[in-house]
Amino acid sequence: MKPVYPFYLCFLFLSLQLHGQEGHRMGASENALIPAYMNSRGPGLHTASVTPPVSPVRTIAEWEELQALVLGWKSYPSILREIVRAAKAETRVIIVYESPDNSSSLTSYLAAGGVDTVNVTLLNAPLNSVWSRDYGPWSAYTNDVDTLITIDWIYNRPRPEDDAVPQVISNFIGTPFYETSASPLDLVHTGGNFMTDGFGTGFSSNLVLTENSPAGGFGINHSVAEVDSIMQLFMGIQRYIKMNTLPYDVIHHIDMHMKLLDEETLLMGQYPPGVADGPQIEANLLYVLNNFNSVYGTPYKVLRIPMPDDNNLYPNNGGDYYTYTNSSFINKTVILPVYGIPEDSIAINTYRENLPGYTIAPINCSGMIGALGALHCITKEVGTDEPLLISHQALPNTTDTLNGYLVNARIQHRSGLLNAFLYWRTDTLQPWQQVILFPAGPSLYWIGFIPPQPAGTRVYYYIEATSTTGKTQVRPMPAPAGYWKFDVTGTTALAELSDEELLPPVFPNPCSAITCVPVQLPFATKARITLLDASGRTLRILHDAPLAAGPHRFFLDAALLEDGLYLVQMQIEDRRISQKLMVRH
Repeated sequence: MKPVYPFYLCFLFLSLQLHGQEGHRMGASENALIPAYMNSRGPGLHTASVTPPVSPVRTIAEWEELQALVLGWKSYPSILREIVRAAKAETRVIIVYESPDNSSSLTSYLAAGGVDTVNVTLLNAPLNSVWSRDYGPWSAYTNDVDTLITIDWIYNRPRPEDDAVPQVISNFIGTPFYETSASPLDLVHTGGNFMTDGFGTGFSSNLVLTENSPAGGFGINHSVAEVDSIMQLFMGIQRYIKMNTLPYDVIHHIDMHMKLLDEETLLMGQYPPGVADGPQIEANLLYVLNNFNSVYGTPYKVLRIPMPDDNNLYPNNGGDYYTYTNSSFINKTVILPVYGIPEDSIAINTYRENLPGYTIAPINCSGMIGALGALHCITKEVGTDEPLLISHQALPNTTDTLNGYLVNARIQHRSGLLNAFLYWRTDTLQPWQQVILFPAGPSLYWIGFIPPQPAGTRVYYYIEATSTTGKTQVRPMPAPAGYWKFDVTGTTALAELSDEELLPPVFPNPCSAITCVPVQLPFATKARITLLDASGRTLRILHDAPLAAGPHRFFLDAALLEDGLYLVQMQIEDRRISQKLMVRH
């Protein structure tokens, strides 16, 4: 075999990146291809079942255990290589590639960047594009945790080679394969526009309704109820939350501005007030919060993360759609898009603070974000064959110093459970204390108690379970490096807390763009947070409403301010706290 020279490698992968690639949005010339594409999806032409599974189905959440991560090696090779670098330590990476590429040149390209192929599988199959999130397989289980199955929709692009990838993956891992390709259960959809909590709640934009109506152009005409029914039958989605599309996100995929971090936490992108898609994002968030609770029956927790500008431009005036929500869980690692801008540090810190123990792997996506996508858009997870499911609602801060703290967890394995334990401590330098969890009657839940603690204590804890077949799992997945935590506040008065404990330092400071204002409250109360000029004149109200106990983050855009000194001020009850902020462009 002839040697593969570095020049050839550079030419090959530059060609891959620049030529013959299908974009994230549908090209104008592709519209004419839809009829032939839909005819190719008819029953009998694929080996999938076009009737839904007989047993109830549970589609996995992204933070569950994975056996593989799927990549379509079609463009952005330098970014794909960094994904392989981060992912292969956590799970098998399946790279789907096509001729004229060959495995030796791909392997050489990885090696040139210091990435070997340990835990990497190369599958040769035709491809149209890199956007594996949108066309890739969906992993689900019958009866919650029994049999791993693969679900496939009709891809919302007339790209038959991409559309066949889920079956390629299903054949490779050996799962039963189901697809929504036959009337009356035909459904067009795209992975970037769907998220689930793993327990029957799904999120999408209304794009899914448009694409399954005459306006979608795919020859399908389903009512909202019919769309919901198909998602329930094939994917176990019992509650399908759909939001208005955003005016400047032309592909209308929710992963560009939101992400589920766990069963009850929404990470929402935030623009400066009135900018770009900010108003619609805020309206959608209010719609969700006012109409739906988490699977635990309690209000969703909301974390905010900035949607930064592109050299002082936003999507409404020509800027690229910079986003930090387009990240991916890969077992104990989260890959995070960054862009070489100051706001990157805010995003990295936000993920680290809210996902303790996870490895946060930043990957520069400035070379691809102009194509309306980042890391989540080009990765697709495959669930493990044998899940040990643990779900727990993190304990909130409490004032109770007299009674133990009930820990209640849903734990399931198809073979049954041998045991389950709770581990807790009040100091990260102390050893973990073990508490046995007991089944709560015949239900799926196991319970135990953390002993009561004095006011001023912070409690750290995690859960471990072992199946009768010997499989052990922990939650959070990085435990014991990762954990949940809560504070025992007692009846602490505001007067006992310092200004910096309530209003930690604003960052970055000095600032020139998106700036974070962190707030930490010991109990729920109304808070007013404002930006003042040096003379004390109010320039902007960042928040003026009740806030729950715990940490919060608010953002302002210093790019809209002139150089100089400003004040960030917070008023809670009769306490007023001010902090200097320097703007320097």
